[in-house]
Amino acid sequence: MAAMQGVQKNTLYVGGLAEEVNESILHAAFIPFGDIKDVKTPLDQATQKHRSFGFVTFLEREDAAAAMDNMDGAELYGRVLTVNYALPEKIKGGEQGWAAQPIWADADTWFERQQQEEEMRRIEAENQAAMRAAEDLRRKKLAQEREGEKEEEIDIKDDPMAKAEAEALKENKQ
Repeated sequence: MAAMQGVQKNTLYVGGLAEEVNESILHAAFIPFGDIKDVKTPLDQATQKHRSFGFVTFLEREDAAAAMDNMDGAELYGRVLTVNYALPEKIKGGEQGWAAQPIWADADTWFERQQQEEEMRRIEAENQAAMRAAEDLRRKKLAQEREGEKEEEIDIKDDPMAKAEAEALKENKQ
């Protein structure tokens, strides 16, 4: 089942086409199985003839399945057809896929991505350093406040007036 991931279930690959077969003939051969959305026969750039295969896209998946079941191994213009579900264009290559591009074609975007990732790591490190500095500052401030509270406690013990005020505050809170 994992092999079926990415498969276009309403588009069929039709291989083994005779030279005489064009998009109209391919359409006529597959229309008995259901409404057809599109028929394509990719051309060879050098000869401007189709490359012995085509694609038939049905509106409904069930129609594509019926066409595949009935037309795989069938004969058209003296040639035996191979009919399967089509793979997405970016996987199989084609005019816009990986096969049409040189290996270095994405080098610029690769370098840009590397620079962006490096910049993101730098910003992340700066943010972490700023967070650590803020946390250290908060801890120091808390420590100073605790020291101040201890000093206040000492002052209260030494000062009878401060002691009386503190007791009065405690009684008011209760």
